[in-house]
Amino acid sequence: MPRSVETADVKGRRVLVRADFNVPLSDGVIADDTRIRASLPTLRWLLDQGAAEVCVVSHLGRPKTSEDHARFAMAPVATHLRELLPDDRLRVLENTRFNPGETANDAGFSAELAAGMDLFVNDAFGSAHRAHSSTEGVARLLPAYAGLLLLAEIEHLGRLLGDVAHPFVIVAGGAKVDDKLAVLEHLGGRADRVLIGGKMAEQVRVHNPLSFAVELPSDVLAASAFTADAESHVARVDDVPEGWLGLDIGPETADAFAEIIRGAATIFWNGPMGVFEWDRFAGGTRAVAEAVAAADAYSVVGGGDSVRAITELGLAKRVSWVSTGGGASLEFLEGRELPGIAAIPEG
Repeated sequence: MPRSVETADVKGRRVLVRADFNVPLSDGVIADDTRIRASLPTLRWLLDQGAAEVCVVSHLGRPKTSEDHARFAMAPVATHLRELLPDDRLRVLENTRFNPGETANDAGFSAELAAGMDLFVNDAFGSAHRAHSSTEGVARLLPAYAGLLLLAEIEHLGRLLGDVAHPFVIVAGGAKVDDKLAVLEHLGGRADRVLIGGKMAEQVRVHNPLSFAVELPSDVLAASAFTADAESHVARVDDVPEGWLGLDIGPETADAFAEIIRGAATIFWNGPMGVFEWDRFAGGTRAVAEAVAAADAYSVVGGGDSVRAITELGLAKRVSWVSTGGGASLEFLEGRELPGIAAIPEG
């Protein structure tokens, strides 16, 4: 484990914090502040311990043009953070990706970030898989520590890599199996059941690249077109009309998956069962979310869409851990070293 911020002497010192404020925006307004709220325990701890100044830095979006700079400025995030944690010692710096040196892990930009700071705290687990100036480079220039959120992510996700309680059930969904192939291969052989839904299930049905058997939908909610108001009906997977699309798992599959999930002792869920953003095709994802929340199990939910679903359904507090890590969570569960963590001395 990397050394904890709780072992640092921060009184009277200037602290640079790498947070994960890569939040969704809608017309310049924060649509979901989950990641901002997740950073609060570390920021509060630093302020309560008497830090002279806490400068928070993060990327936001993928800015490429000058127009993108206007869209992805940190001003809305800074305003919202001040509302959640009003303290004059707290400051949010501008989007790190406005500087091309960020993603190149440029030594000059790392030095610019570190200038005037006494120590560095990385609390951005969601960016820890990137060797960027604000995650890895600056940790080589300042005494570096892990924030409370980053440590919690390591602890909770790490439990899935150890001796888990059985039955161990993995639920995977989303658009492409390629995005999750490595983590499924790493974890799936240790699981008792691997359930796959969404577009991903269609790919695996044609060719299963995994070294173990998986369970796929028996029925789907098929639609005549990829639109929210398309004509739709439930069909067996081998009886979907030509040209139609399976936009959700069907009720038979949803019931079967939910029963398996409710009987699990350990659960990892990553990826929706269909196009859950459209309510007509959200039933399968809703059934999985409700089953995960109802299970008497150690349950981890990861991936942006799964996290969004379980949060919007008001079920987040009924699962053991909701990971904000995104791609970093998957790489961690693949067993890969994350450079943003490796740069912090061990505790």
